[in-house]
Amino acid sequence: MELAIKTNLTEYAKPFVKWAGGKGQLLETFKHYYPLQLLEGSVRRYIEPFVGGGAVLFEVLQKYKIEEAFIFDINEDLINTYVVIKNDIDTLAKHLSGLENKYLKLGKEDRKKMYYEVRQSYNSRTLKNNEPDVERAAQFIFLNRTCFNGLYRVNRAGLFNVPAGDYKNPTICDEKNLYAVNSLLQRVHIFTGDYRESITYTDKYSFVYFDPPYRPLNVTSSFTSYSKFDFSDKDQMQLAHFFAEMNETGALLMLSNSDPKNENPDDNFFDELYGEFYIHRIKAKRAINSNGERRGLLSEILVTNYRIK
Repeated sequence: MELAIKTNLTEYAKPFVKWAGGKGQLLETFKHYYPLQLLEGSVRRYIEPFVGGGAVLFEVLQKYKIEEAFIFDINEDLINTYVVIKNDIDTLAKHLSGLENKYLKLGKEDRKKMYYEVRQSYNSRTLKNNEPDVERAAQFIFLNRTCFNGLYRVNRAGLFNVPAGDYKNPTICDEKNLYAVNSLLQRVHIFTGDYRESITYTDKYSFVYFDPPYRPLNVTSSFTSYSKFDFSDKDQMQLAHFFAEMNETGALLMLSNSDPKNENPDDNFFDELYGEFYIHRIKAKRAINSNGERRGLLSEILVTNYRIK
């Protein structure tokens, strides 16, 4: 059962950026794996330690009875954009509208030139003392909407290095959605930081969804980074240990990751890491693959600390 939550939204809020690994395509599947307590309305708090594009965040806040949410991500620019949308939406919309109007009036070559100028400006700026930066948030959304494939990728120096995309009429300032997101985020506490910080806000009335950087299925699939920090097998093991620690709080937990058995049926990496919990295998479309022939349905894993009925 889903609970229709009344808000002052003028439309359904959806992610404001494209995000590799985003869970928009899996929301219908996830509904069958959410805890019964969420469906019945007894969960008060939603926590997401790796928020990314926020597809699950927006879905849960709008369809279920959640009083407040806590989101975290190590990507400072992503979190800066969430904060700006929450606290300074009018100024952000003005900046984005200006960028959109200028971009759409240009020809193909001049659009590329503008893209690289904005990218250079974006890479030359830094966030200062965790103070919200509206112009940088606008550049972040502009680059996401006009870059190749909507990727967010940085090199080890933390510089955004995705080339320009080729779109006829990209929506850079989706004003209606931005204001819908702004309204929704008023119930959300936003943090830049490591996923481990989320335990401070977790209790037995919480539902926690972990969507960490996926373990690469093979060497060639590890072609992109979303921050200047890698997420190795050692990090995956530390996350599994933290998942068990979070389990002790009494919270309801769900975690998604890639399924190594797509490549090697004998690879029990996650089956062993999460052996004391419930492991489910679901089907998902691979959104990004350099080999077009390998795009299609693959198995992914969902780990829960509760039984699915």
